[in-house]
Amino acid sequence: MKRSIKELLKLKKLQDFITKYNISNEYIAVNRTTVTKALFIGLFIALLPIPMQMLVVILAMKFFRFNVPLAILLCWITNPITMPFIYYIEYMIGCYVLNTDSLTIHMSLEWFNNNFTNIFIQLYLGAFLLAASVSSAMYFSINYLWIHFVYKNKKKHHTQRKSHHINKYKYKNKKT
Repeated sequence: MKRSIKELLKLKKLQDFITKYNISNEYIAVNRTTVTKALFIGLFIALLPIPMQMLVVILAMKFFRFNVPLAILLCWITNPITMPFIYYIEYMIGCYVLNTDSLTIHMSLEWFNNNFTNIFIQLYLGAFLLAASVSSAMYFSINYLWIHFVYKNKKKHHTQRKSHHINKYKYKNKKT
C-alpha cells in the first residue's frame, strides 16, 4: 500500500497541484508518524458532532504535522448515513457516564432540533469519550503494527541477504 501511495504522489497532475499551492511534503508524507497522527486527528474530529469537520482538520495543520489527505478522508466516517447511529451511541455513553435517564429518541432531524438543549451535555460528553478512546486505540494499534511489520520485514530481508551471501560463498568455493 505504501508503494502505491508513493506511486500516486509521483503523478504529474498531483505534482503540479502540490507545486501550485506550495503544499509542504510533511503534510502528504507516508510514514509511521504522519499516518498515525492523521488517524488520531481524523478519527477524533470525525467522531465529534461538530459542523465542518474537514475545516477543523485543516486548522489542525497549524499545530500538528500529519498526513492531511488521510485525516480529511477519515472525517467522512460520519456521513449522513452513519451520523444518527454514531451520535446515538455517543448520547447513550454520555447518559451512562452521567447516570441520567435517556430521552425516547426518534431518528429525525426535527426531534434532534427540538431536543438538542436537553441532550447537549450527554451527547458531547459521550462524543468526547468515544472519540478519545477510539482514536487513541487506533493510534497505538497502528503504531504497534507498523513497527512490528517493519521489524519483521527487516529481519526477513536480513535473513535472505545472509543466506544469499552464504550460498554465494559456497558456490565460489565449489568452483575452486
